[in-house]
Amino acid sequence: MLNPKGSGVRVIDVARAKEHGFSVEMKSKEYVRRVSVSDNPRDAVIFEGFLGEIEEMGMVEEVILEIRAANGTLRIDLSEEELRKALARKKKDTT
Repeated sequence: MLNPKGSGVRVIDVARAKEHGFSVEMKSKEYVRRVSVSDNPRDAVIFEGFLGEIEEMGMVEEVILEIRAANGTLRIDLSEEELRKALARKKKDTT
């Protein structure tokens, strides 16, 4: 689980370690296009918005991909190794 304020404190739930948690922190609700949450637990949840121009992208503690943009920050529990493997698979699938 990610600390949404990015203080460097990381809470780890071992049971969910392979589920790749994420957080989205928007600077203002004006950049949020849509949030859809149903009462039915089987329905999809949708969060759409506009991060804006990418300002910085990198790894935090080697296990979180962090994308900082003009309107907000997206963090994903994803190691650099997992990211490289996923990109290599994607490249292989498209060639």
